[in-house]
This record gives sequence, C-alpha cells and structure tokens, in this order.
Amino acid sequence: MFDHEKLDVYQLELKLLTWVTHFLADLSRLSATETRELRQQLDRASLSALLNTAEGNGRRQGRQRAKFFDDARGSAIECSACLDASVAKAFTALERIQPGKEMLVRIVAMLSKLVERFDPDQYRVREDISGVSQKFEDDDEHEDEIRKQ
Repeated sequence: MFDHEKLDVYQLELKLLTWVTHFLADLSRLSATETRELRQQLDRASLSALLNTAEGNGRRQGRQRAKFFDDARGSAIECSACLDASVAKAFTALERIQPGKEMLVRIVAMLSKLVERFDPDQYRVREDISGVSQKFEDDDEHEDEIRKQ
C-alpha cells in the first residue's frame, strides 16, 4: 500500500469520484450535448483533486506538499461549483447533489488542515506598517476623476 492510500482524505476523494461517476452518467442521459461541458469539467476536477492529493503526499518538502494539497483543495472547490452550476442550469435538483456537496465540505476541510500543517506561513497574517500611511502615486488622480463624474 502506498502512503497516500492511507490518507482519510484520499479515501474520501475516491468515494467522491465514484459518486461523481454515477452523477455524470445520470446527467449524460438527460442531454449529452447540453451537459457535456459541465460533465467534462466536473470529471476533470474530481480526478485532479485525487491525483494532486496523491502526488502531494509523495513530496518530501513541506511547501511542495502544501502546494499540491492546495491545488487539490482548489479542485474540490471547483467540483462544488460544478454541482451548483448543474442545479442552476436545471440539469438536476438540489437534493441530488447534496451527498456530493457533503463529501466536498469534508474534503476541503481536510485538505485545508494539510496545507496549514505543511506550510503554516501561508496562514500567518502579516502587516507591513511602513507602507500603510503612504499614499499611492495615483491616488489624487483617481479622486479627481471621481469628483468630475
């Protein structure tokens, strides 16, 4: 067994991929032409989440791992948007996508924790006081334009 196969998030992404495969089959029965773009995007995004998680877990350096986990998280969020779009376009009902959305919420949460674990600097808020009080060079220019309107 590979190390990535031991990750709970990877196992949940596999479960999501199976769910997405059935969902896509249902969508293609409706109208293959109308749903094609959405189906392809959801298929790519769900596979991308799984593959980036596996690849990220195989990296040795923390920041590299975090980058792949962050990419996987982005793909999972994209999956959620695709499911939302399927409802907005009236391809399916909100109830039909609920199991997928629930899995995605958990996947995103797990991946967020992995990103934070392997690249905690990404989550630190930093303020640079030296630049706060300085005006931008074009500030006055834009204010004049706004006043003219």
